[in-house]
Amino acid sequence: MTYAHIDVRPISGALGAEIHGVDLSKDLSGAVIEEIRSAWLEHLVIFFRDQEITPAQQLAFAEQLGEPVEYPFVQGLPDFPTITPIIKLEHEKVNFGGLWHTDTTYQQRPPMASMLYALEVPKFGGDTLFANCYMAYETLSEGLKTTLEPLIGVNSSTKGRVVDTRAARIADAPKEDAKKPRVAEHPVVRVHPETGRKSLYVSFAHTTNFKGWSEAESQPLLDYLFEHQTLPEFTCRFRWEKGSIALWDNRCALHNPINDYHGHKRVLHRITFAGMDTA
Repeated sequence: MTYAHIDVRPISGALGAEIHGVDLSKDLSGAVIEEIRSAWLEHLVIFFRDQEITPAQQLAFAEQLGEPVEYPFVQGLPDFPTITPIIKLEHEKVNFGGLWHTDTTYQQRPPMASMLYALEVPKFGGDTLFANCYMAYETLSEGLKTTLEPLIGVNSSTKGRVVDTRAARIADAPKEDAKKPRVAEHPVVRVHPETGRKSLYVSFAHTTNFKGWSEAESQPLLDYLFEHQTLPEFTCRFRWEKGSIALWDNRCALHNPINDYHGHKRVLHRITFAGMDTA
């Protein structure tokens, strides 16, 4: 695509692009917002650098792209409940969401997108990986595509290690029902409601089994899919700096924050956008 109002620079062959020429602290025209959204749909995850914005300005930008919603387990900022602090402190060994996943697929309406804004980052480490689930699906054999087409994935908020990744933040600022398990079912092959493309909609952090299959029966195939969808050629890697912003499409992209900065503090503000039924 060509863009008249923004400078779009891809960062890998699979997904991801940096957007330049935009100051998110200022009011943006409808034409600029439309191009930002087009770049996001094209590249699955987009990044902005050197932004200095307040929570109110981050929320105002988000509201031009979708409907911000609260995270189900951790309280947001006191004056901005839809902005969730994503923090790892110097003494902590586990980072928030430190597994390959797409956000909160254990909800009946999983989110459309997520946005992170970096306030404090380590001098090195703490990068985030992203993976293209369109490519993961499109490179499967025709036989496996046929097998997966009718399958429904069961997704849980309490699968394995994922509980540990949010434990510290729940301890700091829990929601009233933070201990309530959540389970939701979604198609394994998901059709994107805006692009019409098919993606492989499972994740290591949340998908436990296929509906009608036991976990033991499901595990070998899931293990193959988890490995396949995060092959290096499907991924990009983003190095955070203070003032960086990432906006990714949860309907067709996975992400994995790398936990390689023990002894250092990392603080980001996340906004999650309301999604729709996957059926």
